[in-house]
Amino acid sequence: MEKVILFQGDSITDASRDKESDLYNGHGYATMAAGVLTSREPYTYTCYNRGISGNRVVDVYARMRIDLINLKPDYLSILLGVNGVWHECMHHNGVSAEKFEMVYDLMLTEIKQELPNVKIMLLEPFFLPGSATHNIPECPDRLESYQREIPLRRAAVARLAKKHNAVFVPLQDIFNRLEATAPAEGYWLYDGVHPTAAGHEIIKQEWLKAFGRIK
Repeated sequence: MEKVILFQGDSITDASRDKESDLYNGHGYATMAAGVLTSREPYTYTCYNRGISGNRVVDVYARMRIDLINLKPDYLSILLGVNGVWHECMHHNGVSAEKFEMVYDLMLTEIKQELPNVKIMLLEPFFLPGSATHNIPECPDRLESYQREIPLRRAAVARLAKKHNAVFVPLQDIFNRLEATAPAEGYWLYDGVHPTAAGHEIIKQEWLKAFGRIK
């Protein structure tokens, strides 16, 4: 029987996937990583992408049964954190760092109760200066919010990975270093949040390294 790999998260994971079919998992790191695994080891893995653009941790928790538990993954990959900040800046409907960690912790606890053998990878949220993070009239302190809030969520994810015996996949420092080699916006993250092809390739590489430690 093929092992099930589930990618979960927001728009970075969603990457315009086909919501009506599992044959197209989007143009991002999830498809790229799945392509490597399934081409190297045919009939070994079934890969699902259930990322949804705009989702906060509370949204993923709300749909956890149908989009996670019921799929019974052997491997679970989650990337969340940015939208809790973005929604607060733009719609005053964000998720505080404290609530982010509390709900994420609860979700992981329930996942382990339902799927005690699942192996989990938690990807670190990240951002770079760009059009989606710069200050704008509707949100005059947006960049400052990202600079203040994303590190809190990065630290929370690292703590949760340790607590729940999951693999932590660091990304922010990698993108920080890459910013010195090419412009942040347009080369690695086209708006400071969403990866370009090159950015998704970097995430894919780090994802595969992490998967190699738990497979």
